[in-house]
Amino acid sequence: MKDFADLIGRVLITLIFFFEVYDTLGFWESTKDTMTAYNITWNQDVLLIGMVTLLILGSFMVLIGYYANIGAFLLLLYLIPVTFIVYSFWNDPIDYRRVNSIGFAKNLAICGGLLLLIANGGAGKFSIKRMLHVLRLPKE
Repeated sequence: MKDFADLIGRVLITLIFFFEVYDTLGFWESTKDTMTAYNITWNQDVLLIGMVTLLILGSFMVLIGYYANIGAFLLLLYLIPVTFIVYSFWNDPIDYRRVNSIGFAKNLAICGGLLLLIANGGAGKFSIKRMLHVLRLPKE
C-alpha cells in the first residue's frame, strides 16, 4: 500500500507544477505583467525560461521517480521564493490577508511533501530508477 501511496502522491504533487508550466507558457505576457506587479523587472524572459526549466525538469524527475529527491529539490528552488513573494500576506491589506495566508499555508504544505520525498531518499518501489536497478543484467 505504501508503494501505491508514494506513486499517487508523486503524481498529485507534480500535477500542480505541470499546470504551472502550462499556465506560464499559455499566458507568457500576462505572467510577465504579474512579475512587474511584484517589482520583478530584471530579465523577465530569462527568469521565466529558468522557472519553466526548473518546473519541467523537477516535475518530470519526481513523476517518473528518477532521482526524485533531486527533482523535489529543484521544485523547492522554485516554490520557496514564489511562496514568499506572491503570498506575502503580512504585507497585504486586511481584505486580502486571509486568502493569501491560506495560499501561503498550502504552498508550505506542498514544500513539506517535497521535503518528505527528499528525506525518504527517493520515489520508492514504483520508480524508473528502481526498475533500472532491478532490471540490470548481472556482470559475468
